[in-house]
Amino acid sequence: MARKGVVAVIISYPLSPNAQYDAMAGASARAVQWVKENISQYGGNPHKIFVSGHSAGGHLASLITLDDKYFNALEIANPIKGAILIDAAGLDMYSFLKRKNFGESNSYIKTFTNNPATWKKASPLYFLDESMPPLLIYRGGKTYPSIERSTKTFIDSLKTYNSNPNYKVLDELGHFSMIIQFLFSSNLLYDEIINFMNGGFTEP
Repeated sequence: MARKGVVAVIISYPLSPNAQYDAMAGASARAVQWVKENISQYGGNPHKIFVSGHSAGGHLASLITLDDKYFNALEIANPIKGAILIDAAGLDMYSFLKRKNFGESNSYIKTFTNNPATWKKASPLYFLDESMPPLLIYRGGKTYPSIERSTKTFIDSLKTYNSNPNYKVLDELGHFSMIIQFLFSSNLLYDEIINFMNGGFTEP
């Protein structure tokens, strides 16, 4: 992204099992707040903040984009102008955890609790609405079945508000290759992402 003229900030957040998802999302929102308040010093535009993430990072990126509670807690308006999700996990944690029926010692339960009401609060799916920022969503054609399932549910719900969502399946890529591909700055997805951030998205 830096090679292509985009100011990029790589954030960190507390990890499971030492933190639950809410603390992770809160830390991610605070990182975005820092960007809003400081990025102009690095040549960035505080009025054009986009977030992105792969796997669990995609879950957190989508959650803080769609659920304003994390920025409300910081007493600021949600500054996110859009999100790019790369084989995001956890878009529908409620259905995933309900299906799995994990025991108390499972790392998912430690992160998301054993309360179905909390699972819904952790699911970006349940925060889709007509006022949400735009989303650009990529999924690997050979990803995990749970990601394929939750992404399909998410896209089906997203179509309620956007009949033609920015969604692409990369048929030959698995979960890890979905992020490894971005090691190569020649990857054409960079052009799509930058086009999306500039206000449009065109299928190749």
